[in-house]
Amino acid sequence: MIGHPILDQMSETGVKLGLERVKALLDFMGEPHRAVPVIHVAGTNGKGSVCMMVTRALVEAGYRVGTYTSPHLEAVNERFRLDGDPVDDATLSDFIEALHRVRTDWADSSGMLESPLTYFEFCTVLAFQLFAAKAVDVAVVEVGLGGRLDATNVVSPLVCAVTTIGLDHVDVLGTTLEEIAGEKAGIFKKGVPVVIGPLAPPAREVMETRAKALGCALWKPGPDMTREQRKSGWNLRTPHGALSDVALGLQGAHQGANALVALGVLHRLRMAGFVLPDDAIRRGLELVRYGGRIERMLPGLILDGAHNEEGALALAAWLATQPRPKNRILLFGQGQDRDPVKLVAPLLPHVDEIVTTQCAHPKARESFALAELLQEFDIPLADGGPIEQALPEVYGEADETLVTGSLFVVGAARAMVRRGGLDGIQPGQGPSVEEE
Repeated sequence: MIGHPILDQMSETGVKLGLERVKALLDFMGEPHRAVPVIHVAGTNGKGSVCMMVTRALVEAGYRVGTYTSPHLEAVNERFRLDGDPVDDATLSDFIEALHRVRTDWADSSGMLESPLTYFEFCTVLAFQLFAAKAVDVAVVEVGLGGRLDATNVVSPLVCAVTTIGLDHVDVLGTTLEEIAGEKAGIFKKGVPVVIGPLAPPAREVMETRAKALGCALWKPGPDMTREQRKSGWNLRTPHGALSDVALGLQGAHQGANALVALGVLHRLRMAGFVLPDDAIRRGLELVRYGGRIERMLPGLILDGAHNEEGALALAAWLATQPRPKNRILLFGQGQDRDPVKLVAPLLPHVDEIVTTQCAHPKARESFALAELLQEFDIPLADGGPIEQALPEVYGEADETLVTGSLFVVGAARAMVRRGGLDGIQPGQGPSVEEE
């Protein structure tokens, strides 16, 4: 399902941080968010990957799992998963329409002219309603933005996790690592165990202070958790146990850090009574798949949703470990609120040309404007136009095409491939963008 009329009506509501609206509706509905145990995951990057690793391990152990993540790449169904698979169109449509009726009743009973919910708030309540109705054993919930005032922060979780802290969404969350860490540490609850990934000292200190104040047992890389990458796989250790030679299903050294956070969460769940054998956890980490995260969809086509400097650095580190093709072209698109120079700079040593593009998302920066902003780089640069035009041309020219800069651009590329938009085209066999 690409969209739904009810959701489409809310698509321009934007971000409105705060818990009052969501709490009020959930109370009106009988608190479905309290019907299921929750794992709550925040972070600048990596939180979706951790959610999917934890989900897959729990499913491998025999649990019924609901997973809520955002944003979606191709279809809104991706935000709502049962046992790792997006919910089907018919089920999702039924729940959207049912929640819309409840929302209308709530607004009427409260004397509102219209429901004040944003798109994300509606989806968050929808996830809780769906998981409660489907009687899942546990829900894995990804924070949307920040943490303290994010709509998901109405839960009382079994375990909290924070993956990374970077200078992202500074207009909303703060301009320093300490301020942003404070917002993300806002998901911590009294006495609830916390697992964190590798953080810069200022952010780590905020996490430690917050956890201590709330009496949260905290595991962190270093004294509590370690990871080591070897040719045979990853060796991962928490205070509760270890796994060796783990061949992660997701690519990139940064996924080792994410896997360690996921293992910490799973070990905390096991300490809380969940039956999670090592072999189920191993399968979860090794079999997990997540679209748009260093994903090879076709020969010569790599898709990665890096949309901030930290993500670009992680992608660049992975590219440095890969064989260099004769001609690798960066097909780059991004949102209007991003700095393209900071995203592209780490990738320059690994690409031979940049072609800018744009998708149909309303917040996408126009490709010609993007090309103008990247003029300072001493590398061949072209405006490729809409991705429907740019991707076939670049894919036909390049030995390897790297699509990145935005999850929405990556989603558009994935959808195009699935529709057969690259059928009959071989990498390096077609005309260049500049020749057209």
